[in-house]
Amino acid sequence: MNTTAIPLSRLALASRSSLVARLPHFIALMKPRVMALALFTALVGLIIAPTRLDPISGAVAILAIAAGAGAAGALNMWYDADIDAVMARTAMRPIPRGKISKVEALVFGLILGVVAVTALALATNLGAAALLACTIIFYAAVYTAWLKRITSQNIVIGGAAGAVPPVIGWVAATGQVGLEPLTLFLITFLWTPPHFWALALNRADDYARARIPMLPVVAGRAATARQILAYSSLLVPASELPWWLGFAGSMYGVITVICGALFMLLAHRLNKSSGADRPAAHKLFLFSVSYLFVLFAVLLIDHGAGSFSRMPAAPGRSIAPAQAEASPGAVLGGGATLITLSTREV
Repeated sequence: MNTTAIPLSRLALASRSSLVARLPHFIALMKPRVMALALFTALVGLIIAPTRLDPISGAVAILAIAAGAGAAGALNMWYDADIDAVMARTAMRPIPRGKISKVEALVFGLILGVVAVTALALATNLGAAALLACTIIFYAAVYTAWLKRITSQNIVIGGAAGAVPPVIGWVAATGQVGLEPLTLFLITFLWTPPHFWALALNRADDYARARIPMLPVVAGRAATARQILAYSSLLVPASELPWWLGFAGSMYGVITVICGALFMLLAHRLNKSSGADRPAAHKLFLFSVSYLFVLFAVLLIDHGAGSFSRMPAAPGRSIAPAQAEASPGAVLGGGATLITLSTREV
């Protein structure tokens, strides 16, 4: 009986080649654009905090928060593999396509989550790490495994997970929660329903096919458009809170007024059509992404320009005063980039 010996070096090379080929699928598993949005809002929370982390700790903190968001995305895709295969919007995700198995996705998500929480605890403090851990658990267990499939208010309640990153960034720098990050939490929390419902209006058939009780499926297009207008009416004044509370300058206030007026105009136009205007829903969805990015970017620039008074320093891991007055890019060594969301990821 003849046998063929295969050198171990060739096996190792083949294994590495396979891993490299599959790397893009593992990246897609983390919902990178959603992860980038979480990373950016966390960065803003970290930068506007009254104390600053040293550059290495700051970089590790931001990467850990991003990895935590990626872990939540991977666990979401693991649990939702059955409905992702049914919906046209998500059918091209890695698990439905057979590029990654459910077991691999679960193990990857769990390991990434543990590494992220541990790294954040070591680089900053236990409070920030606990917040990150709770956010991952809330998104994967409370929203994905429970709320998403049983209530039309899934986005409203589950949106809390997506609103926590700026709070985590702040706590990573200061070791405690303040009014400022809670304000950013409120803005992101109120932004979530109109953003996702605008998308859901044009994907109602998809959600109905997968038996997901999104608001347009359960209550209809007209009721969804009214809810979008209602939440938009709460979001716009809430977005002015950083200015009113004194931790943002006049530039932020003026730009927020302009963006808020445009947001309300799009929401009103959609409501006027009773949710039947599909292009209007799509325009609102796209603008909502820009809206949140612009608000947080202006707050970041406003802070870096020193156009408002700095709050008293809070206890935490900080750097020297001279370094604390550095520009926002000092933590990561660069500026923010425009973030866009793919409808396959949200």
